[in-house]
Amino acid sequence: MMREFQLLIDGKDVEGDGWTYVLRASTMIRDTVGTFNLKRALELGRHEGPVPDTVEARCAKGNREHSRQAVVAARRASREFARFPLDVRMEIVRQCHQGFIDHKDELIELMVIEGHPRRLAKWELSGMIRGSDKNTLDWHRTQFDSKFAVDGERIQLVRKPDGVVCVNPPQNAPGSNGAMGIMALLAGNTLVVKAPHSSPMSVMYIYRNIVQPALDANGAPAGTLNIISGHAQQMVRDWIASPDVNDILFFGGSDIGLKIGADCVAAGKKPVLELSGNDGLVVWEDADLSAAAKALSECFYGSAQICMVPKYALVHPRVAEEFSAELLDIVQEIRPGYPETEHTLLSPVLKADQFYDYLGEAREFGAEMLCGGSRVDVSGKPKEDGLFFEPTVIRMSGLSNARKLSCVTEETFFPLLPIVVATPAEEADLAESMIEFLNENRYGLRNSLWTRSEHVGRIFAEGITNGGQLKINSSHIGFHSYLSTHGGTGRTGGPFGELNYVALRTSHLQGIAWGTGEVHPIDQLVHGERNLGTQTP
Repeated sequence: MMREFQLLIDGKDVEGDGWTYVLRASTMIRDTVGTFNLKRALELGRHEGPVPDTVEARCAKGNREHSRQAVVAARRASREFARFPLDVRMEIVRQCHQGFIDHKDELIELMVIEGHPRRLAKWELSGMIRGSDKNTLDWHRTQFDSKFAVDGERIQLVRKPDGVVCVNPPQNAPGSNGAMGIMALLAGNTLVVKAPHSSPMSVMYIYRNIVQPALDANGAPAGTLNIISGHAQQMVRDWIASPDVNDILFFGGSDIGLKIGADCVAAGKKPVLELSGNDGLVVWEDADLSAAAKALSECFYGSAQICMVPKYALVHPRVAEEFSAELLDIVQEIRPGYPETEHTLLSPVLKADQFYDYLGEAREFGAEMLCGGSRVDVSGKPKEDGLFFEPTVIRMSGLSNARKLSCVTEETFFPLLPIVVATPAEEADLAESMIEFLNENRYGLRNSLWTRSEHVGRIFAEGITNGGQLKINSSHIGFHSYLSTHGGTGRTGGPFGELNYVALRTSHLQGIAWGTGEVHPIDQLVHGERNLGTQTP
């Protein structure tokens, strides 16, 4: 049966201006033109007869007025929800966490329908579960209210909600990324969530079937959560202009995202940016090469159209040959396929022209092709207009040469992996050269290192300043309790970028002093005539 989702504004279902129809991605792969024409006919109201079974859902489309109403409702609700006790807000997120577990099969299926290979969908769900688990929530509690006693006075440091947070998830991974907005509720904010026009289903399902029930169960006011859909650029511009919006959590490309961030700051709003990634993975000479190769092969998840997968590798020259052989053994088993198939990792690639441009540039600079390079169909057979690309691995000699290549310095959204091997002249102080290479990356999402040496690990841990996370001898894309799932520096998160704890980023620190009622002259404090609880020089 076809699912149906209305807009949700101020606690009420609201009809939109039409529908976005969601068709299973595998039908698009089988018959791209026919499926697109059906979708377009349905959305324009030109389809005659019953709706085919290949249509999985329809989601209401909103307009600027719906967006305005949602923001107004969120502002009204924020006055009450901001005063909800931290324990209640913690319980809301705890119930959302349990909801991810209880709905895991449905959530995976929805992501598969939207085109995520099943293995990728399971990984995304693991991030949603880990990012809201008990350990992580308990740590958040320590950040929201701290109390100290000094000279009989009480000092309190508390985090207060910013107010209304608007969430703009990405089109390529809307559900798992959009769910980050839940942590803004932990801070006491209210939400306006815009489901992407092209892929709204998983966002609407998560917020309607998991988040809203948790809010209702804990007495949250109507308007705490509002779900809309529509023209992204116009709605984001309206959010920036609205006096009722405080923060904007934006996912997207770095060029447009950094511009939106600047516009937010100019309008007195806080941008929380999740933009592009260009992650590096380092393989040291003493690394477990088999484990490192497996971690690097994670770059091909979703055909590298996931921002937090490794996009290039820096490999110690003494193990370059052996490591490359290990990697190629894994890569040759990676095939395209329909999202429903358990072994599928590759997704259709949209930026085919850029793939060829970047590959051609690398080969002009002397890159060696180790495997791949061809366009293929869903079965893996060469096809000039195939929707997929073979996993492609190239090898470059020299860190300085690699800095000239777009496939190393820019985010790639296709399965093209450069392996960079230092020249003999660069080996003298190779660790520092690699650290410098990683720190000079304009993007800063994640970095990872493979080494058996605690000493080498510490050198990299102390030296790398770029990025929201550094993974040492661990899956590059793995999730951990206490660590946020997202966040980075540079073109990944903008000038305020860091490991992104949304609950902290959408709140602000406030100090409260509870005095004794005794007022002391300022000169007594200046001359240290009262015991301030500190050592004087």
